[in-house]
Amino acid sequence: MSSSTLPAVRRDGLVTAPAPVVEIVVPVYNEAAALPGSIRRLHEHLAAAFPFAWRVVVANNASTDATAAVARALADDLPGVELLDLAEKGRGRALRAAWSSSDADVLCYMDVDLSTDLNALLPLVAPLISGHSDLAIGTRLARSSNVVRGPRRELISRTYNRILRMSLQARFSDAQCGFKAIRRDAAERLLPQVQDQAWFFDTELLVLAQRDGLRIHEVPVDWTDDPDSSVDIVRTATDDLKGVARLLATGWAGSMVGRFLAIGVVSTLAYALLFLLMRGMGVGPGPSNVLGLALTAVANTQANRRWSFRVTGREHLVRHHAQGAAVFVLTVLLTSGALAALNAIDPDPGHAIELVVLVAASVLATVSRYVALRFWVFGRPAPQDAATPVVGVPATRASLAERTGR
Repeated sequence: MSSSTLPAVRRDGLVTAPAPVVEIVVPVYNEAAALPGSIRRLHEHLAAAFPFAWRVVVANNASTDATAAVARALADDLPGVELLDLAEKGRGRALRAAWSSSDADVLCYMDVDLSTDLNALLPLVAPLISGHSDLAIGTRLARSSNVVRGPRRELISRTYNRILRMSLQARFSDAQCGFKAIRRDAAERLLPQVQDQAWFFDTELLVLAQRDGLRIHEVPVDWTDDPDSSVDIVRTATDDLKGVARLLATGWAGSMVGRFLAIGVVSTLAYALLFLLMRGMGVGPGPSNVLGLALTAVANTQANRRWSFRVTGREHLVRHHAQGAAVFVLTVLLTSGALAALNAIDPDPGHAIELVVLVAASVLATVSRYVALRFWVFGRPAPQDAATPVVGVPATRASLAERTGR
C-alpha cells in the first residue's frame, strides 16, 4: 500500500496521512536540476512496486540555488512527498533532522543521483521491518554487486574501507554507499552519540552501532557512478580520516593497539599534507614520498615509544630511534614500489591518485611496523620502566571485548 492510498486522519487539528512504515530521505544541496527527474522516478517506483506505506522527504540543507522551490513544487504535485528545508549545510545534519522528527518505523536515505538500483530498496528494509536487523546498508564491494565506476573512485573506496577494518575493526564492508536504512528505535539510541554533521556521519553511525552490538544487514547492490558528482574527494577523504582518528581516540583510548593506530592516522595525515605540499612546489613524487615519510618517521617512533608502548626516560632512546629508522626503510620500499607500479600503469597520474596509492601502501606497511615495534624495538622495556609495563596482547583483547561486547 503506497502512502497515496492511505486514509487521512486528523492530528492536532490538521488532516494528515498516518505514520508510514518506511520514510525515505533524500538529502540535497544545490540539486535543482537533478531533483525533478530523481524524485519522480523514485515516486513512480514506490507507487508501482513497494508493498509498504511510505513517505519521501527531500531534506534541503541550505541550498543556494532553486532547490527549495523545486522540492516544494514536487511536494505539492506528488502525494507522499514532503520538503524539509534546513538553514545549515551538511548531509549528516540533514539526516539527523529528518530522522529525529520522523514517525516512521524504518528510516532510509539515498543519494539524489539514484546511483543505486531501486530494486534493492525492498531487500534493504525487509529485515528491519521483520525485526531481524537494526540497520541495513547497500554494499558495492560484495561479489554479487554490479558496479560501474572509474578506477579512481574504486581504489579510494576500497582503501577507505580497508582502513576502517584495520583501525576500527569494522565488520561491515561498505561504509560510504549512499543507500542505508535504520529502525527508528535504533536511530533514537544512536543519533545522540553521533558527532559528525557531514560525510563521515554514515561511518560514525555504523561504527557506533557495531560497538553497541546492533545487527547490521548488508545488501549487494547494482550501482552506477554519477560522473557529474560535485563531491570533493580529497577533502572528503581527509575529513573521513580525521573522523577515524577521533573514533580511535574515544573508543580505544585505553588499548595499546588503539593508541598505535591513532598515532598512525595522525602520522598519515601529516605525511599526506607534506606530500601534497611538496608536489605542489614541483618536487617529484619519489622525493616527496621519501621526504614526507622521513619527516614524520621520527615523530611517529617517539610518539609510539611514549604513548603506545609506555616507554619513558632516555635509556635506549638512540637505539629505539635507530631501529625505528630500519622500520622506516621498509615503509619507503613498499611505498616506492607502489609508486613505481602506478607509474607503469599511468605515466602521468594526478597528485590525488599518487597520494591514494601511497597511503594504501602505507596501510599495508602498518602491520609490519606494529609487529616490528611491538616485538623488536620495544620488546624489552628499560629497567626503570618496570613499574609501567608494556600493555600485552591479552590485556588488549580484554579491552576490546569490553568495548564491543564480544
